This record gives sequence, structure tokens and C-alpha cells, in this order.
Amino acid sequence: MKEADRKEYRPYGNLNVELGTPPPCYLHMEATLVDYDPAKGLTVAFPVLKAYLNPAGTMQGGFITAAFDNVFGPLCYLASGTPASAMVDINNTFHRPAFAGDELTITARVKTKGRTIIHMEGEAYNQDNKLVASANCNYMLTPPR
Repeated sequence: MKEADRKEYRPYGNLNVELGTPPPCYLHMEATLVDYDPAKGLTVAFPVLKAYLNPAGTMQGGFITAAFDNVFGPLCYLASGTPASAMVDINNTFHRPAFAGDELTITARVKTKGRTIIHMEGEAYNQDNKLVASANCNYMLTPPR
């Protein structure tokens, strides 16, 4: 992202959420928070940039996984209020390719939240509202020090 563009880039859109400063990985992927409703989940959009493409010309699975991670992390924080947590695992299923110039919109929800583990699931859709990938993960919640 060019420095001139960074001034207008609003990673959290017009939503009033308390997430603090976005980490570099969130900013690098030019993520934009679209919606947050504790009952429905967190929705974040990611442009599919040329830098994310594999030799086949589609978004590499690792970048799709990183996009999910950039949604699950903030959702974990919003749902638990615990900034210090660690992802235990993430599982992805890829349904169709995403191409440069498209936008990947991911919605993630909390499925279960216990005292130490929070389980989340989500789906990624392209601009045509077609399912690109689905994922689920577990985060270990760590108590504040």
C-alpha cells in the first residue's frame, strides 16, 4: 500500500469497535472491517491482489488462510475481551479459486466459547457471492497477567 493511500485507508471502516491499532499483517492485506454484530459475527473484506497469486493465477491458499486468521483473531478478542490468546489450529476447505481484482469477504462466528478455548467458524465469498473457502479454528484464551 502506498503511503499516500494509507491516510485514507480505514481498516475498521465507520464501525465503532474497540480493537486497537491493526497489526501489520492486517494492514498489509488491506483488510476492511465491513460489519460486526456479536450475534452474527465479524465480516472483513480483502482485495485479491496480484501479490497473492500462485503460478496458476489464483489466490494462494496460504493467503486465504491468512485472511481467515485476520478475521478470527479480532473476533476472538471481541468475543473474549482477551488480547493475549493463541491459535491452536485452523482448518480450511477451498471450494473455488479467487482471482486478482476480486474481493474476498469473510464472515466468522463464534461457535462455542469456554473458559480456555474459543471455537470459531467462517466462510469466504467472492464478489459474485460464491463460496470460495470455509474454515474453522480454535483459540486458547490466556488470562490477563
